[in-house]
Amino acid sequence: MGEPRNLVNLKDVEKGYGSRSVLRGVTLGVNAGARIGVVGENGGGKSTLLRLIAAAEQPDAGAVTRAGDVDVALLDQRDELAVTGASIGESSIGELLSVGRAGHELAADASFRDVLDGLLGGVGASRFANGLNTPLSALSGGERKRVALAQLLLKPAELLLLDEPTNHLDVEAVDWLARELAGRRGSMLIVTHDRWFLDAVCTHTWEVADGVVHQYDGGYAAYVLARAERDRQEQARESRRQQLIRKELAWLRRGPPARTTKSKFRVQAANELIADEPPARDRAELLRFASQRLGKKALEATDVSLTLGERPLLRELTWLLGGGDRVALVGVNGSGKTTLLRLLAGEIEPDAGTLERGATVKLGQLSQDAVELPEDLNVLESLQELRRRVTLSDGREITAGMLCERFGFRGERARAAVSELSGGERRRLALMRLLMSGPNVLLLDEPTNDLDVETLAALEDLLDGWPGTLVVVSHDRYFVERVCDDVYAIDDGALRHLPAGIEQYLAERVAVVSPPAGGESAGRQVGTETAALKPGAATRAARKDAQRAERLAKQLEREVERLSERELQLREEMAANPADYGRLAELQQELEQLATAREEQEASWFEATESIEG
Repeated sequence: MGEPRNLVNLKDVEKGYGSRSVLRGVTLGVNAGARIGVVGENGGGKSTLLRLIAAAEQPDAGAVTRAGDVDVALLDQRDELAVTGASIGESSIGELLSVGRAGHELAADASFRDVLDGLLGGVGASRFANGLNTPLSALSGGERKRVALAQLLLKPAELLLLDEPTNHLDVEAVDWLARELAGRRGSMLIVTHDRWFLDAVCTHTWEVADGVVHQYDGGYAAYVLARAERDRQEQARESRRQQLIRKELAWLRRGPPARTTKSKFRVQAANELIADEPPARDRAELLRFASQRLGKKALEATDVSLTLGERPLLRELTWLLGGGDRVALVGVNGSGKTTLLRLLAGEIEPDAGTLERGATVKLGQLSQDAVELPEDLNVLESLQELRRRVTLSDGREITAGMLCERFGFRGERARAAVSELSGGERRRLALMRLLMSGPNVLLLDEPTNDLDVETLAALEDLLDGWPGTLVVVSHDRYFVERVCDDVYAIDDGALRHLPAGIEQYLAERVAVVSPPAGGESAGRQVGTETAALKPGAATRAARKDAQRAERLAKQLEREVERLSERELQLREEMAANPADYGRLAELQQELEQLATAREEQEASWFEATESIEG
C-alpha cells in the first residue's frame, strides 16, 4: 500500500485575536481517512484550528495548503445555514435539504430518510409544525443546528470538519450520529467534549493547549493515558526546576552579605524552604574525585611571559592549578584573560617560561569564536557521536537526551538539524558537546553568552557535580560567584589572587580610577547643588532624609506583616469551610484584594530600603 493522500497541511501557522495569541507555530497535516478528535480548554483555539483548515479564516503567519480537488465541509458553532437561491426567511427545511431534487427522488434515497430519522425525528416530525415545509426562520437555535448538521451529512464531502456536533442532540441522536460517522467514508476532524463520542468515532486525538497542538494515537481513552504520561514527564521536569530554584535560593542566602538585602518578612519563609537543602557542592568530595582522576597537578604556568606586537600582555606569570580548583579570571578588556586561556590550552606558546600539564589531564575548551559543529547530524546525534551518557561525581547519570532537555532542546527540537540552528542554539550545542566529551579540565571563555536563565541554571547545576578543574573568564558576576571558589585578576601582565572575590576587585578598580581626595581636581568636581550648602548642612540633611526613610520602611514592614497574617487567617478559614461555596467566594475575593494591597506595600518597602542603603 502507498502512503495515504494528504488533504491539508499547516506549516508554522500563527493566529491571534487582538493582543491574544491563540495558535503559535502549528505544523501538522490531515491525511485521507483520518478520523481525528480535537480536545482542549474553551477558548484554547480548537474552533480557530477548524476554521483555518476550512479556509473560513486566514492565518496571521505561516501557510495552510490544501489538495486542489479536496471538498471540505464545515459545521461551525455559529448559527449559520448554507442557503442558496433564497433568504433564510423564505426557505423551508425541505428546500434546504433537497438541493433541487424532486420529491420522488428523495423518497427513494435511503440515506436521506436515515438522516431525517436520526436527526430530525422523521419526515413528519412533531418537533416541526409543518414537517419539511417548516420555514427556517421559525426554528430555534438547537433546531437550526440539527438542520445544519443534516445538511452537511447529506453532502459527499471528502473532509468533514464538525465543531461540537453533539450540542443540542439527545442521547439517541448522539448514538445515531456516532454510528453514522463511524460507518462513513472520508476524513473528519471533530471538536467535542463528549468523551464517549470521541472513543466511538475517532482513531486519533489532537489536544490544543497553550497555542500548540499535541497529537496522540487513539480515541479519548488512549489520549487520557498518553496525556497522563506527558503530565508525569512535565511534573518530573517541574520537580527538577524546583530543585534548581531551591539550590539557587540556598546559595543566595548563604552568599556574601551584599546579596542579602531582602525583605525581612520573606527571610523566615526562605530559610524554612531551604532548611534541608545541602550546599551547592561539597568541595571536599569534589577534591577527592578530582584527585582520583587528575592527580594533584592539573596545569602549571611558571614565569610565563608573552608579548603581542609591541605590547607585553603577561610578565613572568606563575599560576598553579590543582585537581578540583574552580577559579575565575577577571580583568578589563584587553588585559590578557583570553590569551592566558589559549596559553593553558596549548594554542599559543609563551615567549618565556614553561607550561606543564598533569599526566591524566583531558582538556576541554569553549572559546568565544565560532565552533565547528557536525552540520550533517541533528542535535541529539551530534551528542551521541561523542558519548551517550556521563556520570557526575554524586553518582547521577546524565544521558545525551537528558542533556538536550536541560539545555532547551525539547521534543522534536532535539532532532533539529545542526545546520538549521540559530547562533544562540549553536552556542548551547557547543557547550553540550564540550560537557559530553568527558573533560576533566574545563576552560570556559564567556560561557554565558546567548544562554537564557533556565539554561544557565541547568549549566550551574551540572557544574556543581562536576569534579574537574574549572577556569572561567566571564563578565557575568552572578555566574562567577555561583560556580567558582576563587577569583584571580590580571592587571598589567601580573596575576593576583582576590580572597574577597569580585567585591574586592571592584573596590580596587574604584580606587584606581577615582581621583585623589582634596586638591584642585577634587574641588572642581563638587556639584553646584552640594557646593551651595554649608559644610555640615549636607550631612544633616542627608541624615534627616535617612531617618524619615527608615521610619517609613518600618511602618510599611509592619503593614505588610499585618496583611500577611490576615491572608493566612483567610486561607485557614477557607480550609475549614470547603463546602460553603458562598462563604468561599467572599473569602476568595477578600484574599485577592489583600494580595494586591500587600504587593503594593512591598513595592513601597523596597523603594524605602533602597533609599536608606543608597
